[in-house]
Amino acid sequence: MAEADLDTIIRSIAKKQIRALAIAARQRHGRLSGMAAKAKDKDAKARYKHLARSTLLHAGAAARRLQMSAENTAEAYKRAMAKAAEEQAMKPSNKAAAKAAKKD
Repeated sequence: MAEADLDTIIRSIAKKQIRALAIAARQRHGRLSGMAAKAKDKDAKARYKHLARSTLLHAGAAARRLQMSAENTAEAYKRAMAKAAEEQAMKPSNKAAAKAAKKD
């Protein structure tokens, strides 16, 4: 894990969170659907069905936002590391700079 890229770790953590969110949403949807089936009056049944549907819709939207956020963060980190590596490669090392200074 010490050698793993952090952008990969960011994506895997987001994937785990999205799975947990989906599982919780399905559980709540099932509970609300069960309550709708047991409801005595028509209004309560409709309300529980609506809550069950909207739970899945909102959870899906939250999962998409979480995924986009994780991808943006991982890509930004990857770009920053590439830029830092490029700047480090372009900058002369301390030993080379010291040798050049002694020759002049």
